[in-house]
Amino acid sequence: MSPTQKPIIYQLIPRLFANYCETPVENGTIRQNGSGKLAGISTDILRSIRDLGVNYVWYTGVIEHANQTDYSAFGIRPHNHHIVKGKAGSPYAICDYYDIDPDVAENVPLRMREFEELVARTHKAGLKVIIDFVPNHVARQYYSDAKPKGIEDFGNRDNHEMFFAPNNNFYYITRQQFSPSFDLGQGKDAYVEFPAKASGNDCFNAFPGINDWYETVKLNYGHDYGDGSNHFDPIPDTWLKMLHILRFWAAKGIDGFRCDMAFMVPIEFWHWAIPQVKAHYPDVLFIAEIYDVAQYRPFIDYAGFDYLYDKVNLYDTLRAIETANHSAALITNCWQTVDGIGPHMLNFLENHDEQRFASAFYAGDPWRVLPSLVVSTMISTGPMMIYFGQELGERAADAEGFSGRDGRTTIFDYWSIEKIRRWLNHGDARGQLTEDEQELRAMYRRVLTLANKEEAIREGAFFDLMYVNYDNPRFNPHRHYAFLRSHGDETLLIIVNFGTEDSSVAVNIPLHAFNVLDIPQGIDPRASELLSGVRVQKALAATVPFEADVRAHGAVIWKFSRSRIKPLRPSLNGKHDDKTSREGTPDAGARELPQTPHTLTEAVTVHRPQRD
Repeated sequence: MSPTQKPIIYQLIPRLFANYCETPVENGTIRQNGSGKLAGISTDILRSIRDLGVNYVWYTGVIEHANQTDYSAFGIRPHNHHIVKGKAGSPYAICDYYDIDPDVAENVPLRMREFEELVARTHKAGLKVIIDFVPNHVARQYYSDAKPKGIEDFGNRDNHEMFFAPNNNFYYITRQQFSPSFDLGQGKDAYVEFPAKASGNDCFNAFPGINDWYETVKLNYGHDYGDGSNHFDPIPDTWLKMLHILRFWAAKGIDGFRCDMAFMVPIEFWHWAIPQVKAHYPDVLFIAEIYDVAQYRPFIDYAGFDYLYDKVNLYDTLRAIETANHSAALITNCWQTVDGIGPHMLNFLENHDEQRFASAFYAGDPWRVLPSLVVSTMISTGPMMIYFGQELGERAADAEGFSGRDGRTTIFDYWSIEKIRRWLNHGDARGQLTEDEQELRAMYRRVLTLANKEEAIREGAFFDLMYVNYDNPRFNPHRHYAFLRSHGDETLLIIVNFGTEDSSVAVNIPLHAFNVLDIPQGIDPRASELLSGVRVQKALAATVPFEADVRAHGAVIWKFSRSRIKPLRPSLNGKHDDKTSREGTPDAGARELPQTPHTLTEAVTVHRPQRD
């Protein structure tokens, strides 16, 4: 893979992804509903994923986590079902950081080998591997039966009489028994925890509710939540344990960590740990799940993360445009918010935490996705991520068990997804997709493939055109968004329509854009629209609004080659025609529009915009 490639990430949960059970039942056990296996992710499937334009696969939920299936015959301690969410359990309630989840193994004793074979198979298919690193919390009954020699389990040497001690791994609610607001069973079936430990969502009492992360225990990194003090010198025991875990998985040949709830862990830990991992594995990526814009820059500049989730900025804005009638003009605020760090932003429209785009809780129609998909994929050089089944229009209309009918694909239950089963067809990835699903997948493939095929998207400059089109009678800034991407010989003009009606738009392009991006004005006799493949003569100039037809919930990506552009020739009425000018210059009377914030510092450093 070229080092300049834009990461396109495909997230999948193996337990769900490769499960071919045709009749899953609500709250079903693994015997009833089955479980996908790592070995079931075949070379053909991986090639089909790569064909989408993907270059990374994020395997979610491969590290062993608490569930309600009894694997004691294989030397794996069972878990009390009262503190497991769903029959399959949350992938983020890790019970052994050094092991592979037995649910996804065909041969349980060989589960680590099956993972290593999947990594090798993924690499051979031309894809890189991302796995989760869950640093903030563990399952309530954490115990590692696979830990290397000399490694101690979390909490083994903790002082249970202290709410906080610098080298404790957990926080303790002293002299109180764990007493959540739901039943923990009776007799031998009961779950008893004394003293209670703080829950993973910073619930520092013994009484979490059903919506708390009651199945997890918060890890102590040396921050005392009682008085706000930090105790990072000497290095806390939890730091040392976690660094060993990171190095353990990096040595397996994985290419990146998606770090769960990274901002709930002291930033000082990341500043200390990431460089130590990269000293031995320099190409391993660190991706932070983060929901606080104010922490974006510190988590890049100080903590050392390569990429951050841009959920609360671009994702939330695109969702509001789609579902709450917010203005498309707000997208300008999004890139201004991350000006200078845009290449570090990981964009997405779906993941395991969010509702499916096509669900009744979001857009309700998978074909409305194109404007959001184009913007999130092409607004910056940073990564784009899609969630398995998104490209097939998965609606998540099932009530699977612990996860009800909420527009999300469950992470807690044994389940199988009908669209995925038909596509994978037991491993050959040449399944029985409907015509609509095939067309939708082809549309995703066109957009995602362009992200690396086109240099202007992969590594080019960005110029926002909204500020010169707010009062344009043939452009609706509430429903339309337009921008330029440019690099080397090629320039792309991208226009999206979030509206419910087809639009014939005319987009103003200021003279300043041509100067900043160093592109000529004139006519490209073979301009091409990259989504449809249409090639026609088109003018790109400050004096001639660019005209384009954009379907409802649609987008156009017009590509111009500077080596083909011929200068406009003034006509007798003072306007320009579509013929080449002998003078070789645009009209001297060309109007230069105002120079207001419009361009990213990631691409052009000569003009730094200010936030509104």
